[in-house]
Amino acid sequence: MAKKIIIIITAPSGAGKTSIIHYLIEKLPYLLSFSISATTRSPRAHETDGKDYYFISESDFRNKIQQDEFVEWEMVYKGKYYGTLYAELERIWSLNKIPILDIDVKGALSIQKNYADSHLSIFVQPPSIEELKKRLEKRQTETPESLAARINKAAYELSFKNNFDHVVTNTRLEDACRQAEEIVQQYIAE
Repeated sequence: MAKKIIIIITAPSGAGKTSIIHYLIEKLPYLLSFSISATTRSPRAHETDGKDYYFISESDFRNKIQQDEFVEWEMVYKGKYYGTLYAELERIWSLNKIPILDIDVKGALSIQKNYADSHLSIFVQPPSIEELKKRLEKRQTETPESLAARINKAAYELSFKNNFDHVVTNTRLEDACRQAEEIVQQYIAE
């Protein structure tokens, strides 16, 4: 691959970005590879270290910050750090594939700035905040407090949607997936 490019998919929590990323990787496995983020949060029941995230301690995460090992990092929620490691992007590029990042809005803005001429960014939005709340409640992974925090953060994140190359509204997941695939295919063809 001549040019090292990155595909960024960002959205408020619960908008469907992870489902869209899984769809894109399934459709384009020869081209895309999931960029595994590092995080200090505990794994959920269905998550695997080294596949879904690199689950590391807060002290290890801070050490990596000090060693300048992150392309970007954020404390997304109080005490919960997430970041993209330079080594992860290099791992994917060495496979002649394009990293696809499942990343929060602040991190996505940072990546866009750092890779201004070599990225595609897609913002996935829910049809409404009310629908987003229903989706998060359906997961049954949130306390009332964490649900309220995610909804408040989502409203804030939605205000940044016009800072991205494309906005996909996820009213119906199948349609949003196909729209994202068309955007990616067009970008790669350019």
